[in-house]
Amino acid sequence: MKEPQMSHKPEVAAFFDPRTWSLQYVVADPETKACAIIDPVQDFDEKSGQTAARHADRILAYVAEKGYRVEWILDTHPHADHFSAASWLKARTGARTAIGEKVVEVQKLWKGFYNWPDFPADGSQWDKLFAAGERFRVGNLDGFVMFSPGHTLASITYVIGDAAFVHDTLFMPDSGAARADFPGGDARALWRSIREILALPDETRLFTGHDYQPEGREVLWESTVAEQKAKNVMVAGKTEAEFVALREARDKTLPMPRLILHALQINMNGGRLPEPESNGRRYLKIPLDLLNASPWE
Repeated sequence: MKEPQMSHKPEVAAFFDPRTWSLQYVVADPETKACAIIDPVQDFDEKSGQTAARHADRILAYVAEKGYRVEWILDTHPHADHFSAASWLKARTGARTAIGEKVVEVQKLWKGFYNWPDFPADGSQWDKLFAAGERFRVGNLDGFVMFSPGHTLASITYVIGDAAFVHDTLFMPDSGAARADFPGGDARALWRSIREILALPDETRLFTGHDYQPEGREVLWESTVAEQKAKNVMVAGKTEAEFVALREARDKTLPMPRLILHALQINMNGGRLPEPESNGRRYLKIPLDLLNASPWE
């Protein structure tokens, strides 16, 4: 369904993490200085087990420099390639955390994978679970939520003013769209989500969550609905069947993200690290032989 054009034009700043090719955003109302932080990254090095908050600190420094007030910390879905910094940022800003209500389906699925019987798979790790079509505000900016499954069961798009934050649903036009082969993913659902996004007004600004810099070009993150409809290499001129065939063939060639088993246990818990054990250290749990995507196949 085509939504009416939203009022106001937010200020959007992007922050790129080259380790995970992730884009994080601060979207602000220039009138009230209220802002939302979208898909923030908590640093993690899987080789050493070290965690850090370099990217989150950089975002907070920018917020302070601009004189913004953080009202929301928003995740588009439980990420498979990096840790969410939502919990870390909430502790330092007091802002509300939010995600789509379908996150409970991801929690129920991965709770079993991690053999985590006492894990509360009810979304209570966030302050707000958004329903499809639900409206919210950032300062004086109007926003609403689009349910965008396909990449994951829980993926959503935030539309704030004239800006839509699509994360893994659409990439830049020369990169196509997100993979759909994770547990709970579905290429046909992804196609339907893309068509809903492309039904927004042509001038709507689209902000992606990853840029893999094909052929070594500079990092890019912003396009428009019109540009995506005309130029996206996986979508423009394609039928649903053609897109699904292209997406599923491509997915068969892709290795699993190197942090998927590390990240999901953090991100389905609202970005919280595991509680320290009796020796004061935190530990991750990695299920063996779970994902059928071994590198020697």
